[in-house]
Amino acid sequence: MSIIYHPEQYKIPDKPKESFIDPDEIWDILNAHQEPTREQVRAVIAKALDKHRLSLQETAVLVNANDPELVQEIKDAARELKERIYGRRIVLFAPLYIGNLCINDCAYCGFRSTNKKQERLTLGKNDIIDQVEALEDAGHKRLILVYGEHPRYDARFIAESVKIVYGVKKGNGEIRRVNINAAPLDVEDFKTVKEAGIGTYQIFQETYHKETYEKVHLGGVKKHFDWRLTGLDRAQEAGIDDVGIGALLGLYDWRFEMLGLIRHVNHFEAVYNVGPHTISFPRIKSASGFEVDEKYDVSDEDFTKLVAILRLAVPYTGLILTAREPEHIRDEVLQYGVSQIDGGTNIELKGYTSDKEEQDLNQEQFEINDNRSLNEVMEDLVGKGYIPSFCTACYRLNRTGEHFMEFSVPGFIKRFCQPNAMLTLAEYLEDYAPVTTKEKGYQLIDDNLKTYEDPKFKDKLVDRLERIKQGERDLYF
Repeated sequence: MSIIYHPEQYKIPDKPKESFIDPDEIWDILNAHQEPTREQVRAVIAKALDKHRLSLQETAVLVNANDPELVQEIKDAARELKERIYGRRIVLFAPLYIGNLCINDCAYCGFRSTNKKQERLTLGKNDIIDQVEALEDAGHKRLILVYGEHPRYDARFIAESVKIVYGVKKGNGEIRRVNINAAPLDVEDFKTVKEAGIGTYQIFQETYHKETYEKVHLGGVKKHFDWRLTGLDRAQEAGIDDVGIGALLGLYDWRFEMLGLIRHVNHFEAVYNVGPHTISFPRIKSASGFEVDEKYDVSDEDFTKLVAILRLAVPYTGLILTAREPEHIRDEVLQYGVSQIDGGTNIELKGYTSDKEEQDLNQEQFEINDNRSLNEVMEDLVGKGYIPSFCTACYRLNRTGEHFMEFSVPGFIKRFCQPNAMLTLAEYLEDYAPVTTKEKGYQLIDDNLKTYEDPKFKDKLVDRLERIKQGERDLYF
């Protein structure tokens, strides 16, 4: 049935913080840099390869570069920059949907309050335990919990569900990192969630174009553009310095959204001295009762280009690509800058313990296009020379926020990320991998060890790898 609540049930001040997004400014910048010269594009690429953040104007130069040769140079540069900063590791996670009750009426979302086809469900404690055990049985160590926007899913509810997840241990399985995708909160509520030990708190603006935002958000608290835009400011004020932003590509012109994301990054760096930990850029997909409008469709060609531009524009920010995208697109953009993907994804409520083979959009938020199991994704990554990683070391050693920047900006993060990725890969190979995956995985580890440049660090890494084979777990640098 349709579930509708009034936004007054949420704490929204009469005058939220002023928006830092000026649509006229963004369009003026895009229009001022149309048809850039080869020299201009290559100068921006050179700056990015020197690990400097790009300005809005410089990003606009790359966005407006349409010559196929220049686009390929952008992609080649993104590939080079990614490997110089992050090495060959790819972080893996899984989404776990906790509840799909929602007071919002967002035209593009299967959870919208007026969608009578959506089957509403909220996981109880035992349901969460069952789902987490299934995820641990597959080998997962990192989850993102997803909630509809509803009074039931308040800060206490989120915090309690996080604690339940962390408490589930099955065999050698455990969840070491719980991220959150949920409604914007006020400062005190963010503090409550922080105390539960969360990792990243994600809030996607969906579109940075306010006029479009108001057209697609028809009711509920989410229709308040500025309240959502400043949500992660309140998270920062509550002490959550690990935040994730995103735009839903296809609601408005992708070029505008790109500069909106960069402006959001600029805002965080100017006010809090640290950028967002991650950026997401999902393309809009069909959902229960909703068909995609082709007016602002983002082609595969534009999508692969924009991923490369993001990597050049924000070299030290994690880029997340989800199973919304099909396998062949995921394979391509992994090269250009993506650092995190999901694997073995099921976004149906109670989906990880379900025997269903077909997606049911009446029980899901949107359509996914990569249905491979976690091990299929792992084996594919290993076969392409990537090191799958479940590492959570930075978060537990307080290498987040400004501390993360201290390590990542000089390039030191590669030194930690790659060996820690090997250690978590070894855990997976020992505990969950079929024989063929295990053989390929250890061959990849051996190949990487042969080219290791720091002999003393290599000896420590080899020692930890051997200890994992002997049964120790959760070893990291």
